[in-house]
Amino acid sequence: MLGANCIWGLMSPVAKLVMGAGIVTPLLMTDFRVIGAAILFWTLSLFMPREHVPARDLALLAGAGMLGVLFNQGCFIFGVSYTSPGEASIITTTMPMWVMVLAALILGEPITFKKVGGILLGATGAIILVYSGLVNTAVRGNNPLLGDLLVLTAQLSYALYLTLYKNFIKKYSLVTLMKWMFTFASLGALPFSMRTIAATDLAGMTAAEIAGAAYVVVMGTFVAYICIMVGQKNLRPTIVGMYNYFQPIVATAVGLYLGLDTFSPLKAVAVVLIFAGVYFVTVSKAKQ
Repeated sequence: MLGANCIWGLMSPVAKLVMGAGIVTPLLMTDFRVIGAAILFWTLSLFMPREHVPARDLALLAGAGMLGVLFNQGCFIFGVSYTSPGEASIITTTMPMWVMVLAALILGEPITFKKVGGILLGATGAIILVYSGLVNTAVRGNNPLLGDLLVLTAQLSYALYLTLYKNFIKKYSLVTLMKWMFTFASLGALPFSMRTIAATDLAGMTAAEIAGAAYVVVMGTFVAYICIMVGQKNLRPTIVGMYNYFQPIVATAVGLYLGLDTFSPLKAVAVVLIFAGVYFVTVSKAKQ
């Protein structure tokens, strides 16, 4: 989970950079992610033991592909294109809260003071880091309200996926789950994007844009979802959601490394709050 969220910590600025040139639209970026990952997972499956998946479970995997991949990624990419990366990062801090509520309603997970306190501590630390990075930035969205609502929809969709499919994903291997989820997500995306794909001049992309798109597909989708699936099989949904708070830490660390950000005692406090929040949620009471 830590590995996946470190990778995702770079997703917003990289995706914004690729789409900012105007060649790659949000719809096309979503296609890159779902279709590219589907190809990679099917290729990997050729070297793995084959698993039979009955029709009923394929239908469930189609739903998982919609919630955990297409709606989550599509709404997030579209949202980032309309709002600022900073605002998108702030909204992602709400995901653990939705996971906690849905896990209580669907899985019967208890809502404890440690969970609530941990989520609040982590959210506070994440918001401090995000806002500290917005002080000198000039990156703004052209429709922040729509963008923020789309990013929020992405968080709700993924929170619903984590809770609804907590037990189902243990039936099959990681590769079997991923290849079918991304296949169904690709089938859901293609009817709406064929015209955009045909009309896009991909040859006009620069080397930096190609590298950014490759990062989004290979690292931000293929590798990150492998990490996420391992974490989801071994951790409670609320703990899975809490690792979202590491994304602004990664963004801040990269900014410091590149000389685009400065360190301050407030940022140190924010990091401590995030680690403390994750700890409290991890040790909180769980359903037996």
